[in-house]
Amino acid sequence: MAPRIEAPEFRLTKTDVVKKVEDILAPLKLSEEVQKRIREVYDEEMRIGLARNPSRKSCLQMENTYLPELPNGTEEGEYLALDLGGTNFRVILLQLEKGRVVSDEVQHYFVPEPLRVGPGSELFDFLAACIYDFLETRSKLDHKLPLGFTFSFPMTQQDLNVGILVSWTKSFNCPGVVGEDAVKMLNEAIQRRGDLEVEVVAVLNDTTGTLVQGAFLDRKCAIGLIIGTGSNACYIERVDRVEKWEGTHGDIKEVVVDIEWGAFGDNGVLDFMKTEYDQMLDKNSLLVGSFTFEKLFSGKYLGELTRLVLVKLAEEGLMFGGKIPSQLLRPGSFPTRFVSLVEQDAVLKLARPVSSESCFHELGIEHGSDDLKILQQVCFAVTERAAILLAICLSATLMRVDREECTIAVDGSLYKYHPRLHHLLEHYIIKMTPGKKFSLLLAEDGSGKGAGLIAAIANRLRTRKHS
Repeated sequence: MAPRIEAPEFRLTKTDVVKKVEDILAPLKLSEEVQKRIREVYDEEMRIGLARNPSRKSCLQMENTYLPELPNGTEEGEYLALDLGGTNFRVILLQLEKGRVVSDEVQHYFVPEPLRVGPGSELFDFLAACIYDFLETRSKLDHKLPLGFTFSFPMTQQDLNVGILVSWTKSFNCPGVVGEDAVKMLNEAIQRRGDLEVEVVAVLNDTTGTLVQGAFLDRKCAIGLIIGTGSNACYIERVDRVEKWEGTHGDIKEVVVDIEWGAFGDNGVLDFMKTEYDQMLDKNSLLVGSFTFEKLFSGKYLGELTRLVLVKLAEEGLMFGGKIPSQLLRPGSFPTRFVSLVEQDAVLKLARPVSSESCFHELGIEHGSDDLKILQQVCFAVTERAAILLAICLSATLMRVDREECTIAVDGSLYKYHPRLHHLLEHYIIKMTPGKKFSLLLAEDGSGKGAGLIAAIANRLRTRKHS
């Protein structure tokens, strides 16, 4: 049975305001017709993304990760993982026995700005030096260790251990790396040292790592999902559907496909459901016309979306006595953590919404009791739409995986800290895929432990190939 979903109680002092508020929030409510159309578009973009010679380009990358299997409980030995995605990165040593993690050691390193924008070879030399430091302090320099490399930048894969950088993001912009294989560059840096017995055997992003970590915890896992600052998903696909597979795939029956759904809609296929708030958010974003799906709900944007709705309500004279607080006119002033705090009050049904009050207090905004009630309605509206959008794509992916029972491994700050998102997701997936057995599993640190586990899988595949 689907969990019961209750919107916050909505009783205002001035009852005539209720309908006006609901009219302003109405564009955020997705009718069944709109939901059906989004699902049809998503299915079509997936199909085109996997096609060999499509008539047009899909907005879904549908990247072949070349990962043909997941943990099976036989993983043994020591494996390294390197997780690079920002100014701080991690080196991790994972020790496995009979498919169990018996120890994991982690060390963080900081990447100075000159290395983030300097020659690419110097960045990879630095990473190799950190691997040396990590192993030296643990007296493991003489250990022969396979390494899984989480490289959280846009890349195209040509094999499990080949990741071609498409573009740098965040604070990185090293010349000489775009268009090159990051695995090859790291392996060359390791070889230049001449004092490490380490080989990079697999490259991945955090979404693939989440799926692998989830499968390690639950063998029924076949979908990986990130709902954090951004969002993405991957899943196990039948090889015969991956028409664009380069070369032969031998006896491989399944492979993990990285959807890269943050860009869903970048080609305009979702324009029909975008509200004026979505359009305004995109117009004022750093990369206009990009990451369309993420901008509808992810942690980086959910608070900003809420702010734009609040400004609209104030402009219409429905909040703050008809005066727009100057604090709300500043982009980014209403962070997504505020949405979670307001939703927490609604879930607990507090007589006095303390957390909601604290948000306005932190912003220095004077407010009345009706303003708090409207704020709860806005936060529920953006949250519910987020859950429905995610559920549409997840339910379609569940049907594509076509397993009797499927676990979805989830990680990401929005999923972990939002008090209602998990239950809303469950509710709408059940509604959209009646009778389908599934569960949502929190699988943390896919970019760390997941990378080490993929190194173990890659090692197993290599051993099998040469036996």
